[in-house]
Amino acid sequence: MKKLTLTAAAVAAVAALALAGCSADRGGQAGDESGSAGFAADATIGIALPDKTSENWVLAGGLFEDGLREAGFTGDVQYAPASNTVAEQQNQISAMVTNGAKVIVIGAKDGKQLGTQLQQAADAGVKIIAYDRLIENTENVDYYVAFDNFEVGKLQGQALLDGLAERSGHEAPWNIELFSGSPDDANSAVFFNGAMEVLQPKIDDGTLVVVSGQTDIAQTATQGWEAENAQSRMDSLLAANYADKDVDGVLSPNDNLARAIITSAKQAGKDIAKVTVTGQDSEVESVKSIMAGEQYSTINKDTSLLVEQTIKMIQQLQQGEEAEVNDTEQYDNGVKVVPAFLLAPVIVTKANAAEAYANNPNLLDIVNAAG
Repeated sequence: MKKLTLTAAAVAAVAALALAGCSADRGGQAGDESGSAGFAADATIGIALPDKTSENWVLAGGLFEDGLREAGFTGDVQYAPASNTVAEQQNQISAMVTNGAKVIVIGAKDGKQLGTQLQQAADAGVKIIAYDRLIENTENVDYYVAFDNFEVGKLQGQALLDGLAERSGHEAPWNIELFSGSPDDANSAVFFNGAMEVLQPKIDDGTLVVVSGQTDIAQTATQGWEAENAQSRMDSLLAANYADKDVDGVLSPNDNLARAIITSAKQAGKDIAKVTVTGQDSEVESVKSIMAGEQYSTINKDTSLLVEQTIKMIQQLQQGEEAEVNDTEQYDNGVKVVPAFLLAPVIVTKANAAEAYANNPNLLDIVNAAG
């Protein structure tokens, strides 16, 4: 994947928050090397991210590198290769513990398979922050920082309904299909369940018709979040169910899959301007697609804000404090309810793109260029 160029504004935002987080009113200074609070202010912080299949993971890695450096920490940012199993990330986390990291931030490749490594971290006194994806089936995860992913799903469900009314060219009932993310990502069920809270009543009353009948998350899953898997499934759905009828909408959990679904529909001869396809992540190519009238919606989850909040939590731990959270009820990982800090997602369509991306020069340029 093409590596993104970080904007000066994004880097400055992380740096500014990082410096602000070190104020003396929390009982310590950024330059205090004694480690008399939580740990030394120049301590190593591990950042273990999954593969680079999403633009946001690439962006997050760069923002963490810059933001941790500006905050005075020694950052160790690593990705698990896309072609590898979770074993590579397990090895990376173990190495971070061995090398003395005081906090490890983990965007899990598979959140169900890190128990041994997190026990090693706990034994060494290392704090664990689950980043964007909840880590499951272990007590050794201290915090979770993410956008409100159930709300993301609800926004996607509502966008699908809105788009159907706006684009299909006819009244209900509307023919739809459902896609969900990878089954090894805990977020997949959260997104899907949020969307189905909105969509299920409309399926039940006949407003929406899932022509294939595939409404269970196991049927709708997309292994590895891989675009080719989504396109292959969409090809099969269209061939089996839509030879003599139109597909009016598709629930897609992210932009990468949305573009694959759109490709499949176009190749099948469907009028994509009349098909509502949702998404998530505000990826460049999907913003272009939205402005061109193809993909209907995406979700803006500003990665710079998520990285800023994570660095703020790290600084609070460095000062010997508990990290700030705003949710202590929702995120049960199977062993414990993980204290979480949740940020608010924003739905984006062509109608509000300029407003939504007002603070993102790269995406705003795309919106403005499209007129």
